[in-house]
Amino acid sequence: MRMGHTLLWKLEFILVLYSLLHSGLTQDAVLTIRPKRSTYFIGEVLTFHCDMNEGRRGDWEYKFIKDGQTFHDYYTNPTFNLNHLYKEDRGVYQCCGRNKGSNTKCSNTVSIHVSADKPKSKLTAGTTTVTLRCSVDQSDGWKYEWFRRTSTIAEYRINDGENGEIRVSQGGIYSCRGFRGEPAFYSDKSDEVTIKITLSTKVIVTQKPSWSQMFMGETITLTCEVQGGEGVQWEYQWRTPQSQTSWRNYKDWTFTASISGGYSCRSRPQDDSYSLIKWSEALRLSVLAHKLKAELKMTKSPVEGTVTLKCSVKSSSSGWRFFWFRGEKSSKLLTTQEAVFLSNGQISVSQEGVYRCRGGRGEPVYHTEFSDPVIIGVEKPKAKLTAGTTTVSVGDEVTLICSVEKSDGWKYEWFRRTSTISEYRKYDGENGEIRVSEGGIYSCRGFRGKPAFYSDTSNEVTITITQPVLRVSGWWLSPGSSVTLSCEVEHESAGWSFYWYKAVPDLSHKSASYSYELLPASSNGTADNSYIIHGQTHTAGYVCRAGRGEPHVYTLYSQPHFVWSGDLHPSASLSVSPDRVQHFTSDSVSLTCEGNSAEWRVGSFLLPDLLSFCSDWGTMNGSTCHVQKIQSSNAVFWCESGSAFSNAVNITGHNDDLILLSPVHPVTEGHSLTLGCKLRTENLLSKVVFYQNDTLIQNDSRVEMIIPAVSKSHEGFYKCQSSGKESPQSWLTVKCQ
Repeated sequence: MRMGHTLLWKLEFILVLYSLLHSGLTQDAVLTIRPKRSTYFIGEVLTFHCDMNEGRRGDWEYKFIKDGQTFHDYYTNPTFNLNHLYKEDRGVYQCCGRNKGSNTKCSNTVSIHVSADKPKSKLTAGTTTVTLRCSVDQSDGWKYEWFRRTSTIAEYRINDGENGEIRVSQGGIYSCRGFRGEPAFYSDKSDEVTIKITLSTKVIVTQKPSWSQMFMGETITLTCEVQGGEGVQWEYQWRTPQSQTSWRNYKDWTFTASISGGYSCRSRPQDDSYSLIKWSEALRLSVLAHKLKAELKMTKSPVEGTVTLKCSVKSSSSGWRFFWFRGEKSSKLLTTQEAVFLSNGQISVSQEGVYRCRGGRGEPVYHTEFSDPVIIGVEKPKAKLTAGTTTVSVGDEVTLICSVEKSDGWKYEWFRRTSTISEYRKYDGENGEIRVSEGGIYSCRGFRGKPAFYSDTSNEVTITITQPVLRVSGWWLSPGSSVTLSCEVEHESAGWSFYWYKAVPDLSHKSASYSYELLPASSNGTADNSYIIHGQTHTAGYVCRAGRGEPHVYTLYSQPHFVWSGDLHPSASLSVSPDRVQHFTSDSVSLTCEGNSAEWRVGSFLLPDLLSFCSDWGTMNGSTCHVQKIQSSNAVFWCESGSAFSNAVNITGHNDDLILLSPVHPVTEGHSLTLGCKLRTENLLSKVVFYQNDTLIQNDSRVEMIIPAVSKSHEGFYKCQSSGKESPQSWLTVKCQ
């Protein structure tokens, strides 16, 4: 930079020396520029004017020189314009003139600097007052334009003169830009500055109704009042103990009381979201979560034959009205014909009956809970329900008797419910005795008088409809053996026919759901309560039911009962991983179904009688049921498709430290068999002793027992011992080839 200035100075000196040598005159011509700037920018306009300071202007011709080279030769106009400056226009300028007497003289030199970068205005905000300043660095002669916008108002120009400093009283997003010259040359706009104004106006919160204590569920209105804000359209925001509301155009906020704490508001003009009034002082609400209960007290009245009732609410706040009722479930308010209203919370009555009251206030009305009832005139009796029997067969009936002791004139209402049906009134007349054939939970109560006076409801009586029980001759199928089903009916009597069904899995439900198909020769029922099935080789499920009478009335279906086969079949099979009968309770087990089906479920029968499915104790993923931790149990598992059952396997879970490793499927005669033993700690075993049917069969240094060719004689219970511990025993099945 220093070298550049030195070269420029030398060039100016040479030009001056040149003009003196050639003219022989002193330099008194003057070159001026308008406007005069320290720096010019591309696009600005510049005017040169050459004044010879001698004679008349018309006597002279003028030329203009840039960096020692003539760029505009002699002509009669002393003024020359550059109407659009470019970067290349920077340099040292001079003018020379000649008159008719051939006198020549040259002016001073003027350096012009043209910046390639368009300037950008800079906007700053004051720290103590809302003063904005706009400037264009490293240049002069600027005037300024000011702009404002908001999130809802488009940008517009502020008519605050052309100064570089203004004061603002409105919040908003401000920017500016500089301009100079004629025609005007504009700088780039400044970055935007967001101004938020805190207004000196105050807001206060008022409450209506002005109760000191509120209850959850009551309706309250808070009002945000701007003091001295007349003539301005305001919008409002509320702050609660847990959150803030959005801005709204109305000052009243009506809501349901639910949270204790401070509530405050603030406001801003609707057309200026950047000018805010500070948050008001918080109005504290006390909201009780529990619902009040009215209290009803009875006192003797000075008027003979009447009683005075007083209703009250224990509350520190006021505004309560009271509502009176007579009768157990009456929703009709007492009238002046039924009571004398002494004051808001006090009445006088002469009729016997059950009275209640409750308080209420506000709009809409917030009600307390009903008071405890007060009985006028008599002690409230309780109905008594008796049943001839609590167990009844299908088609039979049982007699229920309802009574209110030591009084007369009663009629009765009857009620029934079940575990799945809520209580409802049975319309069996109003007698004290009814006959029922449905199972369920029954109760009754008496009533008399008009309006009705009700006794307390009786104790409940459960009536049970008997369900037949299905039994089978054996759980596990043996080759060539038959299966005998027996159906037992409680309180068995003559006239029963028995119906036998095969259970068909219904996979539309992941839990225990079956449809039933009648077994052969069972469509008309059998007189005998047993049924024999020959040649059954696959796992199967069965149910039964009984019926009698004309028309036929049936019992419920029995619970399903199963017979299991351990043989694998291509159409449906179950495999277990790890492949063994015994597992530690910490083990995970996978049960996989294979065969002619795309959809499966895995069933389990926890001995002796609990039926469940994978969805109850595992996770079904495609055709595999994953059990994260096996339970301490002895259970049978199998697969079900929409038409078939797979083979069944017996799996046991143990808390013991040692288990026997034996295959989960039957072993075929002639095949080899390896039995092992496993510690829960996974430590290696040094010596294992094996037993069959409690008889020692191997006692040496080997840790496994290998039977090269299994025969039927190897079938039985096996267990192992090692390190002073003994495993549970498991059954090994051997099947024929």
